[in-house]
Amino acid sequence: MARTCLAVVLAAGDATRMKSSKSKVLHTVGNRPLIAHVTHAAAAAGVAKVALVVGRDADKVTQAASLGLELPVAAVEQTERKGTGHAVLMARDIIAEGFDDVVVLYGDAPLIDPASLTAATAERARGADVVVLGFRPADPTGYGRLIEQDGELVAIREHRDATEAERAIGFCNGGIITFSGREAVSLLEAIGNDNAKGEYYLTDIVEIARARGLRCVAIEAPEEDMMGCNTRAELAGIEAVWQARARHAAMLSGVTMIDPSSVFLSHDTVLGTDVVIEPNVWFGPGVRVGAGAVIHAFSHLEGADVGPGAEIGPFARLRPGAELAEKSKVGNFCEVKKAKVGPGAKVNHLTYIGDAVIGARANIGAGTITCNYDGQNKHLTEIGEGAFIGSNSSLVAPVRIGDGAFVGSGSVITADVPDDALAIGRARQETKPGRAGRLREKLAALKALKAASRG
Repeated sequence: MARTCLAVVLAAGDATRMKSSKSKVLHTVGNRPLIAHVTHAAAAAGVAKVALVVGRDADKVTQAASLGLELPVAAVEQTERKGTGHAVLMARDIIAEGFDDVVVLYGDAPLIDPASLTAATAERARGADVVVLGFRPADPTGYGRLIEQDGELVAIREHRDATEAERAIGFCNGGIITFSGREAVSLLEAIGNDNAKGEYYLTDIVEIARARGLRCVAIEAPEEDMMGCNTRAELAGIEAVWQARARHAAMLSGVTMIDPSSVFLSHDTVLGTDVVIEPNVWFGPGVRVGAGAVIHAFSHLEGADVGPGAEIGPFARLRPGAELAEKSKVGNFCEVKKAKVGPGAKVNHLTYIGDAVIGARANIGAGTITCNYDGQNKHLTEIGEGAFIGSNSSLVAPVRIGDGAFVGSGSVITADVPDDALAIGRARQETKPGRAGRLREKLAALKALKAASRG
């Protein structure tokens, strides 16, 4: 029979060092809340349920933890802060429902790899009663040490309580512990608070379990998996690690990045094979890029769907609702919002397209804008297949430009243009021969007069 696992995620801390108006687990990495990274890692490792221990911003934290998650999340509140052992025991009733394994995770440690969690549950399946994830930092100062003997974990010793010999140990406690669901409540209730802080430490579970004849082991995981976040500086460090992982995975899947360190991805960014991304590109949430598309430098994409072979930028902005079909183009210094750009259509430089539908092979000249907002409501602009919009045109929505229609440069279009029609909406040009010289003389005289009055 398949084993069942409960993840107890601790997310009740006050996070005063973040100096934030919201719980630290609501801060984001890869445009996803820290807590959601943790619950999704648990789900990927095969847990059956999440018990979420909450405090500050309880409702928001619970909502964030459940984002896109296809397993139950039960929140329990911790009103007093009495240590990690006390926090886990807040989930006593959920633990008592009966699980083979219970794993304790931390809402501010979003880099945990599901593989590390499955390695721990595999060790449990082989007979260990308590499994602790450890790591080997370059400098172990300040970390609890994992004391091993004959292949078993005998204690977790805090740095301040360790002997010189124990401080020489480089194997450190990562905080994540998996233990027997059958023994869980009894072990947790046995944790005392006879220490300098008067708190209940989850780490005491090792010595309690050994005193009962239970087997405890430690397994090694990458140091990055254990990274927690208490300050904005640490948050930035976690973001850097997450981004490096995401870029590496994208490049292994067939994406070319000219300067990977300057590209920023979101947790849900989808990039097809043979996509090319130039330097300094930012992907917000909800972006999909089809195979063979090119994202030129200094472009900003959010909530956009870019079709195969499309070309974006440089210096382009795609806002939510932008849908670019196959081999379409959005050029430099263009912005597209809530608009569909048809196959092979071109939105050239210095152009704004909002609330619009652009047909296949249409050409939108430089400086064109769709005037979609009247101060109260948004309106639709429709541009037909093969239409040509001359540079510096203003299309005042609601308006439709027909298939194959032409709009003369500099036009302000306020009425529909039929298929194959030519529309020119500008004042007639007047030319005054010889007037340029007289105008310059007049302007020079005016300038001299102003200078004399200042002197």
